[in-house]
Amino acid sequence: MSDTSLESRGRVTFVGAGPGAADLLTFRAARAIAEADVVIWAASLVQEEVLQHAREGAEILDSSLIPMEAVLDVYGRAAQDGTKVARIHSGDPSLWGAVQEQLDRCRELGLDTEIVPGVSSFAAVAAIAQRELTIPEVAQSVILTRLGGGKTPMPPGEEVREFARHGTTMAIFLSAARSKQLVEELLEGGYVPETPVVVAYQATWPEELLLTCTIATLEATVKEHRLWKHTLFLVGPALGAHGTRSHLYHPGHFHTFRKADRAARRQLRTAGANEPGSQ
Repeated sequence: MSDTSLESRGRVTFVGAGPGAADLLTFRAARAIAEADVVIWAASLVQEEVLQHAREGAEILDSSLIPMEAVLDVYGRAAQDGTKVARIHSGDPSLWGAVQEQLDRCRELGLDTEIVPGVSSFAAVAAIAQRELTIPEVAQSVILTRLGGGKTPMPPGEEVREFARHGTTMAIFLSAARSKQLVEELLEGGYVPETPVVVAYQATWPEELLLTCTIATLEATVKEHRLWKHTLFLVGPALGAHGTRSHLYHPGHFHTFRKADRAARRQLRTAGANEPGSQ
């Protein structure tokens, strides 16, 4: 005999909808929305076109109009009725998505859960700006963070000024309303005023605005365009650097699927030995 308790078990799928544009949904995300009995989305952060994947008769709820408690009540109904819920998040659910508290509640209710990753706005902005964030010999790390002083306190040691000391690429979210403080912390951390910055408002939305400036002109740029929300900053020397030769595709580099050219291999080794700090 089949286990009827398992058959009636509800399911919540957390769907990363990307930064806005509906055609940045993954196939898996579209399928999760299509299979759902209830679709919860945030009209303030996700374009309405994503709802075209919802089946006829599905219950549609706008999470921007209700508190988290009301969303959790929907999960309670799903556990009781064995229904499927698609909870649509902007960007990728793993970043500032309040997902963990929802997962904890789902597990308490005995619900099955799944997370469908989405395109984060920092990746979308880099694509729109046509910039690589990790340029060899310039920056090989990307720091994702936000400015302290907002609604959610920052843990000790996670100040922008501390991260800025690395001098690598930074993607700074949720900070446009305090642009003066942001500039002060970036400079205090060690970036020079001429460090390039990409400012993106409503990336991939019809209202999209992409601006380039420097740390020195960041505050003026933000205030000139009256940006205070839905804005992301990319900061760092890689944003103004020209591409340097990647060793991965150098003919002197070998890996499991490709043998190295011997002459190019010797050239690559000689160049490495002559680099500062290689001795």
